[in-house]
Amino acid sequence: MNMFWHELNSLRKSTILWTCTLIALAGIYFSVYPAIANDAADFKRLLGGYPASVRAILGISLDSITSLLGFYSMIFTFITLCGAIQAMNLGVSILSKETRERTADFLLVKPVSRSAIVSSKLLAALTMLIITNVIYYAAASILAAMVKTADFSVTLFFMINLTLLFIQLIFFSIGAAVAVIIPKLKSVLPVSLGVVFGFFFIGALLAAGENDAARFLSPFKYFNPSYIIRNSNYEAPYLITGAVIVIIATVTTYIIYAKKDIHAVS
Repeated sequence: MNMFWHELNSLRKSTILWTCTLIALAGIYFSVYPAIANDAADFKRLLGGYPASVRAILGISLDSITSLLGFYSMIFTFITLCGAIQAMNLGVSILSKETRERTADFLLVKPVSRSAIVSSKLLAALTMLIITNVIYYAAASILAAMVKTADFSVTLFFMINLTLLFIQLIFFSIGAAVAVIIPKLKSVLPVSLGVVFGFFFIGALLAAGENDAARFLSPFKYFNPSYIIRNSNYEAPYLITGAVIVIIATVTTYIIYAKKDIHAVS
């Protein structure tokens, strides 16, 4: 339990920074919504001039873009991108920290199993991701209520925001697996940004097509806000795929970390 609280404390500052970043990003986008809602016809005409592929990449639906949920669906693309970077960075760093900082000797001589170490670190990181989402959702709800020009479904707004946590869990589990698979990880940020932006651009390229099977290649395309608004539900095949990725990556993390050679400080 001490290890859990130690990790929780060490992640406090970065969690505050990322949470503030997500809220600030949402605040900036929400601040322009009243103007867009007032000039809805002109805004739709402007976006209608964009190529269909560009609108698909940006998640723009002309039918609902001037409603609060439709507008939020568009800006949520960038919220999830930042959230994915936070989660991936957290997953990669939390299990490679001792190796990078040459403190593995101190940790591994403690009378605890390696699985207990992994559990404490993953639970601490998961707690911080949940805290991030709870605070972000509360702030986004307040911002939405402040700028709304008409009533909107609170349930659908919650369902859209919940996908941020789903995507973060996927990237966090991938990051944790990457951290134990790479023998000597010297820097976290290049790996995190490389993986996240790689999947993001794959998702952007897939958005221009109509092949639903190709969407399995990018977690960013698993949760379509337009589909959620229309059906008040998530697409089961992609939800299950995301859960499978999390389970496989987490099991892989436990197995490899338990057998991994962690070099002593020399």
